[in-house]
Amino acid sequence: MLPGLVVPPAGLPQVQKGDLCAIVLMGNRAPVAVGVAAMSTPEMLASGLKGRGFTMLHTYQDHLWRSGDKSPPPFIAPLALDHPDLGEEKGSVPEDPALQEDMRHLALEGGGEESGENQQTCGKKTLPGASEDPSIGGLNPDPTDSKTLQEQMDELLQRCFLHALKCRVTKADLPLLTSTFLGSHVFSCCPEGRQLDIKKSSYKKLSKFLQQMQQEQIIQVKELSKGVESIVAVDWKHPRITSFVIPEPSPTSQTVQEGGREQPYHPPDIKPLYCVPASMTLLFQESGHKKGSVLEGGEVRMIVINYAKKNDLVDADNKNLVKLDPILSDCVLEKSEQHMVSKLPWDSLLTRCLEKLQPAYQVAFPGQEPIVKKGKICPVDITLAQRASNKKVTVVRNLEAYGLDPCAVAAVLQQRCQASTTVTPAPGARDSLQVQIQGNQVHHVGRLLLEEYQLPRKHVQGLEKAPKPAKKK
Repeated sequence: MLPGLVVPPAGLPQVQKGDLCAIVLMGNRAPVAVGVAAMSTPEMLASGLKGRGFTMLHTYQDHLWRSGDKSPPPFIAPLALDHPDLGEEKGSVPEDPALQEDMRHLALEGGGEESGENQQTCGKKTLPGASEDPSIGGLNPDPTDSKTLQEQMDELLQRCFLHALKCRVTKADLPLLTSTFLGSHVFSCCPEGRQLDIKKSSYKKLSKFLQQMQQEQIIQVKELSKGVESIVAVDWKHPRITSFVIPEPSPTSQTVQEGGREQPYHPPDIKPLYCVPASMTLLFQESGHKKGSVLEGGEVRMIVINYAKKNDLVDADNKNLVKLDPILSDCVLEKSEQHMVSKLPWDSLLTRCLEKLQPAYQVAFPGQEPIVKKGKICPVDITLAQRASNKKVTVVRNLEAYGLDPCAVAAVLQQRCQASTTVTPAPGARDSLQVQIQGNQVHHVGRLLLEEYQLPRKHVQGLEKAPKPAKKK
């Protein structure tokens, strides 16, 4: 069923209806089921990841499995080096042709003990570049480090904790919800290529780790409201903070594909433009423009100034006023003003001209040709919705207009917020997806868009819906 499918940052693998697919669990590439796709990838996305996605042929612990030696699936490490995102899938299509062939053979072979052996062989097949070391688990530990995964995760957690306190948290942020501290500050300090998972550390839970840090007198944690803990004080003079060496900054999490390699995300350059409507063609035709011509604001100002000077419309007694001839009157005055207003100040005239022109905009992504579109660019829209279960979800729309991949953004927010995320078609918008995050995550979304992706605040709406910080007692 599609609701259990986790969409990786790179998007779902492209499959067609009827394709043979392997179903895997997060953190292990060994298939636990083999089936046939009941719909294509575009159809899965269009359905909002609802309904039946695959028709099962064979699953772990079914009758076919019982006819064999009943061995459990082996561990096949995610392809962390080549495809780090694949370790986070619940379902995927295998990309190794040999593994696909094994499963195709399994599906056609039928039942019996021999098929059980085929299943076992398929499960034990080692993919190119994959490690059989169970300590890796898709968390990308340092391969040169002889410490256990748990020891490495403890060190990574403390490193991110100290980095966050030294560089990201200020006194003005206190009191700071521990969940916000983790999602907005600690995770964002994780080095590129590494993945922080507290459950893989010896602490298992954030609260236990923070208790340890409180015992070391680095921070002070209090329960300001029932069941909700906040960091209320930080000793920035503590030796562990002052001695911490800040690592070199890494590129932002969002990447784009260019020339077969990933590049850091850079926000587009967005420039407002103006289209000449039919009602204003007489004003602009003297400068060689016609209906539909696209102009920048500076060009509009120069055209209007030159028109006024050329037609001797600057008031002789007051140079700050412009006399309105019939063409200017038709362009900038309302019907009720036609016989009442004969002069306007320069700033009022120019402002009215810009307001009467039709809006347009230009979007320029790094290394690409600028794109001009009519109308106003839709901001990234952050809203809160109430579901049938009376739970709130945060919905983010219009990411594509700014070159952001909704699936990649969802993957980042899933880790930052420690909440489930889904990517579904946006209602009423053609070829557009929206990201849904469980709970009120407006604060996390805002920090990601404004601080890491560096989108201008004017292009993000809905930030005021963030939960209010806990008040000091």
